[in-house]
Amino acid sequence: MGGKASRGPTSDPETLLDALGVRLDAELLVLALTHRSYAYENGGLPPNERLEFLGDAVLGLVVTDHLYRTHPDLPEGQLAKLRASVVNMHALAGVARGLGDGGLGAHLLLGKGEELTGGRDKASILADGMEAVIGAVYLQHGIDTARDVVHRHFDPLLAEAPLRGAGLDWKTSLQELTASAGLGVPEYRVREEGPDHRKEFTAIVVVNGQGYGNGDGRTKKEAEQKAAEAAWRELSEKINAESADAAADNS
Repeated sequence: MGGKASRGPTSDPETLLDALGVRLDAELLVLALTHRSYAYENGGLPPNERLEFLGDAVLGLVVTDHLYRTHPDLPEGQLAKLRASVVNMHALAGVARGLGDGGLGAHLLLGKGEELTGGRDKASILADGMEAVIGAVYLQHGIDTARDVVHRHFDPLLAEAPLRGAGLDWKTSLQELTASAGLGVPEYRVREEGPDHRKEFTAIVVVNGQGYGNGDGRTKKEAEQKAAEAAWRELSEKINAESADAAADNS
């Protein structure tokens, strides 16, 4: 009876490497995907935390370098806000969810406790894993390849950062957008389901009496952030379209 308490990845690592666009040595890839819960449950294997530390620095450097070069007129404080809108837990987790078959979470090595509590989709675990993978790319291939990987997966966030008013999160960005459009303050309606050890939250954003976005998450905050992102995208598109129509009518 007994068997191992920990769980391995649920997807072929080749799909992850294909999504990254770079090859990694098998041993290094395993290290990048080894969460501390799995390491502890399997006799003290090395976890991915050192690679995460390295990847955080590499990501920060690449993003900072890009912002410095592309926004020559912005002061340090504004550059820091732009960087924070790209290099944060929710942004990293979003990128991680788009990697490979089932996202990065499907490839992680997790302990039993994390597996049972939805660890494969926890924003903190995904963000840490994403940084560890970036650290692994840098360690094997150097800064140029690591820069390419970062740009391949983070350029959409870098492009959006100035449009979001350098907001530190989607809720802040949405509130800035609705205020500038005279639409008032967004309202968040949250529903929770499931047992205490595995709650699921669903949030919807209401702006000026109309629903614009919804999101799901393991926490209320995560659900609201996803809903705010969806609402920001939908409202931005609507406002831009209305502005274009108005400009056409006046021409």
